[in-house]
Amino acid sequence: MLVETKALSDDLPAANTRLAPGLYLVATPIGNLEDISLRALRVMRSADRIACEDTRQTGKLLTHYGITTPTVSYHLHNERGRAEELVAQLREGARIAVVSDAGTPGIADPGEAIVRAAVEAGIPVFAIPGANAVLTALAASGLSAERFAFRGFLPSKAGERRSALEQALAETRTAAISATQIFYETPHRITEALADVAAVFGPAHPIVLARELTKLHEEFLRGTVAEVQAILAARDTVRGEMVLLLSGDVAAEAAATQTLATAVRARMAAGDDEKDALKHVARERGMGKSEAYREWQRTRGKA
Repeated sequence: MLVETKALSDDLPAANTRLAPGLYLVATPIGNLEDISLRALRVMRSADRIACEDTRQTGKLLTHYGITTPTVSYHLHNERGRAEELVAQLREGARIAVVSDAGTPGIADPGEAIVRAAVEAGIPVFAIPGANAVLTALAASGLSAERFAFRGFLPSKAGERRSALEQALAETRTAAISATQIFYETPHRITEALADVAAVFGPAHPIVLARELTKLHEEFLRGTVAEVQAILAARDTVRGEMVLLLSGDVAAEAAATQTLATAVRARMAAGDDEKDALKHVARERGMGKSEAYREWQRTRGKA
């Protein structure tokens, strides 16, 4: 079924213009409450219902702007069932807005399921542009914004996280145009994540860590992996939501950014036995013997 969604108007609509039936994905502030568009406010005021990732969190925004539209929860744990319920209302001509706690619904936040269901049901879907942590961080990072890859949150498990970084490195090396690699990360995992970035991309690789975007303590840490690690290590605590950006330029760090398995195989090809090669590479990278052995076992079969 071909469904064409048209703009409601080429001009700014009047304040009392009735909202057309359909699903509205409304981007909300990621910190500063002023980062909300006039259109977003109008849609939320005019909608029949607002589906929220957390009704309490969204309630603060609605109260701030005097919006009294009824809300309903829509989060990762009830996404499928609630999507069916909301689509049934949309079929009857409802006007429903979807918001996440912060940023753009569907971008590392709930929203994808109901969009897919609405599209399949032939219901118009309107995206209301606004705040997004990825683009905000990239714009001010100083890294190339010509091409980028957003990969969501890094895995919490060390082995899976290392594999994800190795995949990003491999794709970056083979791409015709280098792409800045972007991840979300949490304060309690950032130290371990940077250690893995140093192991895969090399300690001299340029990165940017954007923290608390648009908030009072917004901060951009720019430098090599090792330099950013040193800054964080000197702090008693590390707080705030984070966006981690890795430069897509890997040509200058080719020797430093090879995986442990590649480095071990290179030394074995030069004459070292497996044990001596692994010991040498572990010492070069500041890794413990057991950690290096586990990494070697995990990656030894990879190209």
